[in-house]
Amino acid sequence: MGRRAGKGKEKPGLLDGKGLIRDLSGVIADIGSDTVGPKSLARLRKIRPESLPLVKGSPRIGACIADPQKFIAIGLNYSDHAAESGLQVPKEPVVFTKQVSCLSGPDDDVTIPPKSKKSDWEVELGVIIGTRAKNIARKDALAHVAGYCVCNDYAVRDYLENWYRPNLRVKNRDGATALGPWFVPAADVPDPHALALRTTVNGQLTQQGTTANMVNDIPALIEYL
Repeated sequence: MGRRAGKGKEKPGLLDGKGLIRDLSGVIADIGSDTVGPKSLARLRKIRPESLPLVKGSPRIGACIADPQKFIAIGLNYSDHAAESGLQVPKEPVVFTKQVSCLSGPDDDVTIPPKSKKSDWEVELGVIIGTRAKNIARKDALAHVAGYCVCNDYAVRDYLENWYRPNLRVKNRDGATALGPWFVPAADVPDPHALALRTTVNGQLTQQGTTANMVNDIPALIEYL
């Protein structure tokens, strides 16, 4: 599922088997916290995509979820990323938060500060929680995951004080986190720890890895948080 149209006017859509976007706005108002719960996703799975109106043209794609209440990020959680950065793997997860105002669509423009010489990109796996989760044991963690998405975590590294304390200006500029294009339900991802991750910049491959290289896996992170 994804969201399309201009900023602030996005409508929900569903990608069919042929890669065409179908209009979901007659079924749900948007893809948000009230949409990604188990009951709602089960209802959406019963819909035949070809029964929905076809979205014509090439609309802008927005962030794949409308109203996240929190955005919690984990720093330096890939062993290969730590190695290429010349840093030791942290003893416990490095946790920081991002403002939800930093979210943007996957193809939206990104504003770089005028004097920045170290603006950077970083591909991430986004994990979307679908039910209220508190004091969760590792064995129960994945039951709370609604789905996954691609995240491009832009950073203004000119402002980075050190790797273990990413300050507010580094990661939180408006539009500095591209989310999507698609929200993929957890039921359609057999193993979230066996996914390829790639970044291309102007057609050139700049990052290539896998979620298998996570230092702390998803259940461990949910339990920790």
